[in-house]
Amino acid sequence: MEQADRVRAVYLHACLRYVEREFMTNTTLRDRFGIDAKNSATASRLIKEALGAGVIRLQDPTAPPKTRRYLPSWA
Repeated sequence: MEQADRVRAVYLHACLRYVEREFMTNTTLRDRFGIDAKNSATASRLIKEALGAGVIRLQDPTAPPKTRRYLPSWA
């Protein structure tokens, strides 16, 4: 998967969670993509790429890293 595809997949996951009235987290992203808990850095990297692309945003910028939740940028 290329970077643009990964960013789009993270964005679509955030959109799906938003319409379900829930937030995207590192854990939900790992569950969606089948990433093991020991490889959580992979999910964090995907989230960082999507944040950098501006397609998702933090729900609460003051939240500590372990409790961060994400929304689509338009929400």
